[in-house]
Amino acid sequence: MDLTRRDLITLPAAALAAPLFAESPVPWYYTVRRVGQVNMTEHDVVDLDIEKWADYWASAKTDALLVSVTGIVAYYPSKVPFHKHGKYLNGRDFFGECCAAAKKRGIKVVARMSPDLQWEEALQAHPEWFERNQQGNPARHTEDPRLYRTCMFTSYFTEFMPAIMREVNSLYDVDAHYTNGWPPLGRLPVCYCDACKKLARPGSPEYWQQFTDRVVYLWKLYDGIAKEKKGDSLFYANLGGAARATPNLKQLAEVCNWFNCDNQGRGGDDTPIWGCTLQGRVCYSVMKGRTTTNVTGGWSTGALRWRNAAKSPNEETMWFDETKASGMVIWYTFIGGETGMGEDRRWQAPARDYFTWQARHDRHFANRRTIANLGVVLGQSTHLFYLPPGTATTQQYLDALYYVLLEGRFFFDFVHEDDLGAGNLKKYKALLLPNIALLSDEQCRQLKAYVDGGGSLLATFETGLYNERNQRRDDFGLADVFGIHKAGDIKGTVGNAFYARIERQHEILNGFSNTNWLPGAEYRVPVSPVESPVLTVVPGFVAYPPELSYPPTPRTDEPAVVVRERGKSRLIYFPGDVERSMWRSGHTDLGRLLGNSVRWLLRGESPVGIEGSGVIEAFAWETEPGMAVHILNYTNPNMHRGWIREFYPIGELKVRIDLPPGKRARRVELLRSETTAAFRQTGGRLEFTIPKVVDYEVAGIDLA
Repeated sequence: MDLTRRDLITLPAAALAAPLFAESPVPWYYTVRRVGQVNMTEHDVVDLDIEKWADYWASAKTDALLVSVTGIVAYYPSKVPFHKHGKYLNGRDFFGECCAAAKKRGIKVVARMSPDLQWEEALQAHPEWFERNQQGNPARHTEDPRLYRTCMFTSYFTEFMPAIMREVNSLYDVDAHYTNGWPPLGRLPVCYCDACKKLARPGSPEYWQQFTDRVVYLWKLYDGIAKEKKGDSLFYANLGGAARATPNLKQLAEVCNWFNCDNQGRGGDDTPIWGCTLQGRVCYSVMKGRTTTNVTGGWSTGALRWRNAAKSPNEETMWFDETKASGMVIWYTFIGGETGMGEDRRWQAPARDYFTWQARHDRHFANRRTIANLGVVLGQSTHLFYLPPGTATTQQYLDALYYVLLEGRFFFDFVHEDDLGAGNLKKYKALLLPNIALLSDEQCRQLKAYVDGGGSLLATFETGLYNERNQRRDDFGLADVFGIHKAGDIKGTVGNAFYARIERQHEILNGFSNTNWLPGAEYRVPVSPVESPVLTVVPGFVAYPPELSYPPTPRTDEPAVVVRERGKSRLIYFPGDVERSMWRSGHTDLGRLLGNSVRWLLRGESPVGIEGSGVIEAFAWETEPGMAVHILNYTNPNMHRGWIREFYPIGELKVRIDLPPGKRARRVELLRSETTAAFRQTGGRLEFTIPKVVDYEVAGIDLA
């Protein structure tokens, strides 16, 4: 069987590795399981023991290693002008020695390059290569003023970087080329060089498309150069940023065969522990199972950095766990071979132990597709361009809904906003739109078609009030779908946030008793009255002094939620930012209300159920041998902040999973505890118990 390039793009990696395709060569990068990297410093040329470095990665059963080329300082005697030799290189071929040591041990070599920065001598000779501010001055690197930021719209990216790639191809047997530092993470570049002056306004949706077009063009250029040496080589780049990724991920996925996430650990003061699995769900939404790696830093990531000191091994282990559970491949890195192999060696054992454990069970990590009946729309353009009211951030809406879905133990996928066609949505009983403010007319039409076909929908706040150009509509783009109409501008909070009065009982109110009011939200979009509302708005009023803390208007006909049934479809719209208000306040009523709403949309149906105490995140996969259920234990005081210091085991957990028609379970293995579990199958339903979960457990199910 001959596989076309389109076949390779659309089939997941596990399917490509299956025996069905044995007669056709499968690119090595579709079967990679473990990736390693010591991020070289220029001083490593002096002190790194290359054999010791290579032996470590071989002992960890690593499939591929990143070796620095780089672009800022050369690790080999480069002849490319302005590819400055490392300070201690002195004619030595350090890259070549590292490459040969890895190859001798059967490890693939990825040539790591950095196109984002250059030195002043290059600036003097090629001023056109560099980013400029509005005053026309070159943009200095924020940490080292000797370096300047290059611009991807200039010939630096079409001439200088290709020259390095071709030189590396001519000298070494590398298996892939990789660029660190490009595309930029988390923000679109703002540049006023001569090339960028011809583009749309920086930060605009029009610029975003030009930016994406350039990324795709360069990606294809670099991939073609990689394949000049050998056909199964490839190029891939530094990505990540989750929902705030800079290129349009759906468009990039058309040319990308390896998606790498530079998501090395919790990066701020308030990053929740699921930051890695959220990234994994983003990747799966566009890669559909093709190779995705997530970089875990063994060094001290966070608000304060110690790049040459090891982090908490438990925090690192949980990042490994999340990478595997969400379907990604672990890429492990430390900074500096000199320090990492000599000074602080604490990062080595946890990764080696984890990699060798995983290698024993590789077949259960060969995922084919997720098992989920719920989709969460990923509004990448909303995250890049929408400005929420007050101090809100777009990430808060997503994190809030994510937390609700974890508490409710829902099995869900992310669905990219540009992938709302009927073929992609048919597996989902319901879709959730957490304040997806920007929706095009076509996306609104696709969502309407989904509802017309029997799908259910939940949306919040300003969903669909802006088009894809970030222009505000007069009414909701989904007004006809939900039966709603905008009746005014956003209302904020004065003292008390608004309340929601219970007007009639409904399943979304299950568990509420002995109250007429529920908390509303910090902000809301007023909507016109609807027939038979479930909740209505009690407008906010002063919180202090207490003598005045009562509602001047205790009752209105303004709905606080709109609930409808249309044929087989169920529809819920919350005019308030209820998910974000839950996130900010921690209010359990709002979490219960949202969880109840999702259950009502799904009619209580789930392909997998897990009973037992604890805060968990769970994934279910169809795998090469059958199925797998992954359970991550987040029951920890450091779930929302800081590093995990120790684990707090939970158990027992009772699992039930619906099997594919005609399949029977032969064996259930608990991979972390490396034991088997007794099970019972009744018809198409499998049940078993997991006695304990420390940090992570995987139930690998063999089917016949």
